Amino acid sequence: MHKPADRIRNVALIGHRGSGKTSLHEALLFESGATNRLGSVLDGTTVSDSEPDEQARKMSISLALSSFEWDGRKINLVDTPGEPSFVADALGGMRVCESAVVVVNAVMGVEVTTRRLWARAEELDLARMIFVNMLDRERADFFRALESLKEAFGAHVVATEIPIGAEHDVSGVIDLVDMKAYAYTGDGRGNCAEIEIPADLLALSEEYREKMMDEICEVSDSLMERYLEGEEIAHEEIVEVLKDGTNHGSLFPVVCGVATRNLGTNRLLDAIVEDLPSPVKHGSFELPEVTLEADADAPLYAYVFKTRADPFAGRINLFRVYQGVMRHDSHVMNTTSHNKERVGQLLVFSGKQSGQAEEFGPGDIGAVAKLKETRAGDWLAERDEPISMPKIELPAPVMAFAMEAHGDEDKVYTALRRLQEEDSTIDLHRDAQTGDQIIAGLSQMHVEVVIDRLKERFGAEVTLKPPRVPYLETIRKPAKAHGRHKKQSGGRGQFGDCHISIEPIVETDPAHPAGFEFINHIKGGVIPTSFIPAVEKGVVEAMQSGPIAGCPVRDVAVTVFDGSYHTVDSSEMAFKLAGSIAMREAMSNASPALLEPIMLVTLSIPEESVGDVIGDLNARRGRPQGMEGVGGGLTEVKAEVPMAEMLTYAPDLRSLTGGQGDYTMQFERYDEVPAHLQQKIVEQTRQEEAVSA
Repeated sequence: MHKPADRIRNVALIGHRGSGKTSLHEALLFESGATNRLGSVLDGTTVSDSEPDEQARKMSISLALSSFEWDGRKINLVDTPGEPSFVADALGGMRVCESAVVVVNAVMGVEVTTRRLWARAEELDLARMIFVNMLDRERADFFRALESLKEAFGAHVVATEIPIGAEHDVSGVIDLVDMKAYAYTGDGRGNCAEIEIPADLLALSEEYREKMMDEICEVSDSLMERYLEGEEIAHEEIVEVLKDGTNHGSLFPVVCGVATRNLGTNRLLDAIVEDLPSPVKHGSFELPEVTLEADADAPLYAYVFKTRADPFAGRINLFRVYQGVMRHDSHVMNTTSHNKERVGQLLVFSGKQSGQAEEFGPGDIGAVAKLKETRAGDWLAERDEPISMPKIELPAPVMAFAMEAHGDEDKVYTALRRLQEEDSTIDLHRDAQTGDQIIAGLSQMHVEVVIDRLKERFGAEVTLKPPRVPYLETIRKPAKAHGRHKKQSGGRGQFGDCHISIEPIVETDPAHPAGFEFINHIKGGVIPTSFIPAVEKGVVEAMQSGPIAGCPVRDVAVTVFDGSYHTVDSSEMAFKLAGSIAMREAMSNASPALLEPIMLVTLSIPEESVGDVIGDLNARRGRPQGMEGVGGGLTEVKAEVPMAEMLTYAPDLRSLTGGQGDYTMQFERYDEVPAHLQQKIVEQTRQEEAVSA
């Protein structure tokens, strides 16, 4: 039987990299009895960082789902990566949950990724609870972290617990709702005992309880009145209003603990089941085509939010049931591919173990293996009816590499496409101009992780190198030229002869360049009409390799205005060669220029880094286009920068901003390369060509 929807809690663990999400996930599983030992990120023994690259890098790369029971409720816990390179998994996991536990490092307080994920949680209407972690670290300060939370996210951030002790002496927590204290000894399960509130913390507890009551009563008019009149408010009422306020973001309770010592974990589990909403309490899910209710008797709608590429088990799809029941050994329709899928084995993840399930009811999250046509982003339903999930805006890949496959190219590209199903922020394409196979991601680390997984899982290898900049050439003034191809060697000869003029085309829209125009001004049939297309072909062929660095040429109007032909020896091939000869000569005489792609770069950086970042952009020949504060201590800077200066930008930005800056790039237009750099680029291009030849 499936769990009733009102007994389910779907919770994403989100926060800045290094705030201890994975350790907290580990402690919650251990405390609930889903695992038998408390794993460690440092030792590589945690449940959710199970991939070799996650253990080696001591960080989460993919989301991990664990399902377990606490106090008669089923908790589906999604541990998400905090590293911005893997934000696609964080957002994918958040969108199928009603709630998020925002994990904050008590030393650092609110960090940049915390702010960004908070804003996404707001967009997705997630209930949010905050867990201040790492209270036992040197310089950890719960109250300073609380202030930074209030400053970043507003007054409705409210402590419902405060710690007993600080730094290495932290030993427990005080519950401000019940006004009870809890001490922890060791890190074993059931390591918590209720104690009297320490005398030296009584006044502080009462001060913070009053602050909490002010916030809780503010979201309930009836409570506020009675509270102001000094009436005693019943515990049940406080809990009820806290619950309602948390559900849609009127209140953000703050709890605390030390995940690695299993301190405060049991209290967090209680808070998850007591204060965070079930799918029923959170309300129906409204889509443009249909409103979905957590109703087991209604038609099935399940959304696939994550695809894992497994070389042995094939594809494993993680899904969230929004309505109806997903049963094993049943048939469903994929509303994206319009194919019927047979649902074989349903899987439930609890720690490293995956068990089998008979069915998943509304509001539940589960997994299914070996669906033929289904990928992340697809809906599975009883009937093939149109249904779409609102798009989550994902950052565009900015760190590109050219890659060369070792061995079987088909094997490499098939495996890469499988990995792309796991992470839609990976871009794979062939650059039509340079011929490079390009792989792009959100950072150098992102691309390296993909290449590591390619080798680890599929035994396929590639070499990475920086991509070549797609330079172009153009002309700056008109020119004329004469092209003649004549060959006589016994029997039929070859003869083609044409005069052309060329001039620059002035672009009116940089985003849609004019490119090329061919005009036929032949009078009196000096070149027969049937040979004119051959002249054009020769001209176009010559434009593939410009006179400066052998780059394609654009923005040229070509007019053929004179020529001659031979009744026997003229042919299409001869006129094509004549057109090509004429074009090459004309381009050399038309003051050719080298063009480079200019990118519009949008940066999101901490306010204190703005000066350094703009100085660096100027050194990269960048032209700042403006800046504005976007809240949360961040500034958005826009700049136009040549692509050649941005190929290795990501690590530089990371060091300039202490890892807190990120950026997106889009193509803006082509501009002329400054004269002093042209020769350097020509030599570089020739060297690259010599190597690839």
